[in-house]
Amino acid sequence: MGRKKIALIGGGQIGQILALLASQKELGDVVILDIPQFENPVKGKALDLMEMRPLDNTSVNITGTSDYADISDSDVVIITAGVPRRPGMSRDDLLEINLKIIGDVAENVKKYAPDAFVIVVSNPLDAIVYAFYKVSGFSKNKVIGMAGALDSSRFKAFIAMETGYSPQDVQCLVLGGHGDTMVPLTRLATVGGIPVTELLDKETIEGIEQRTRMAGGEIVKLLGNGSAFFSPAKSAMTMAESYLLDQKRIIPSAGLCEGEYGIKDLFIGVPCVIGSDGIEKIIEVELTAEEKAALKVTADHVASVVEETGL
Repeated sequence: MGRKKIALIGGGQIGQILALLASQKELGDVVILDIPQFENPVKGKALDLMEMRPLDNTSVNITGTSDYADISDSDVVIITAGVPRRPGMSRDDLLEINLKIIGDVAENVKKYAPDAFVIVVSNPLDAIVYAFYKVSGFSKNKVIGMAGALDSSRFKAFIAMETGYSPQDVQCLVLGGHGDTMVPLTRLATVGGIPVTELLDKETIEGIEQRTRMAGGEIVKLLGNGSAFFSPAKSAMTMAESYLLDQKRIIPSAGLCEGEYGIKDLFIGVPCVIGSDGIEKIIEVELTAEEKAALKVTADHVASVVEETGL
């Protein structure tokens, strides 16, 4: 059997934290791949992580490269390659440049790691994961976008911050596109099994919902250059772990809908069961009329961005 292999396409801030998390959890050997001009920096990051292993009591191997042949037979491929947001930019502003990048990545992943479970993190997420799916020809259960896991984590974090209770006890769900039209389902949110509506007033809840929608932009503004990296990395690694260990976790993710929630031929945030077969099931939650309307707005927005890809 041997150890599992995880390929990280893009060795920037998210990529390096993904490598750290995979190493610390001993999920598999890690290959960090970047373009030739960044080959030495990713080799340096890999070597730095290798030198940390004795302190972490871990034994996985971490390497840096610019040669796609080095990702051969990877079990999981996580794609963060692309240009990050700057203040004032929406995720959609990145479409043209990141679309070119994902096309090249898809061709190479198809060639060298055709059996991998692929997690796309690059923005605009819903359109870029769709582009990867179309170019690669991978089956729909093996391609997924990291969005809902992060959006739901942010929703949970803000509920915990407002209530003062442990984030470990918060359960909630965010549906829809990874952008300002996402749909936090407050009706289903609980803290320790208690509905959040019993713990916070309407105005506070509405503030949390809006902060969740704009959470990525809030961090972009504060950083001044670049976008969030700790929480996106942890979100993607949680999805990879569920696949590698067949945990069957229900994780909101951008999966291909073919009729679920009335949405067709779009990757959009829905509750996905992730196990050793990839996306094993999309769970449909009965929505209220208001929630359905909000989901239609986000689906229409995603469809308009996908249309711009020409795929």
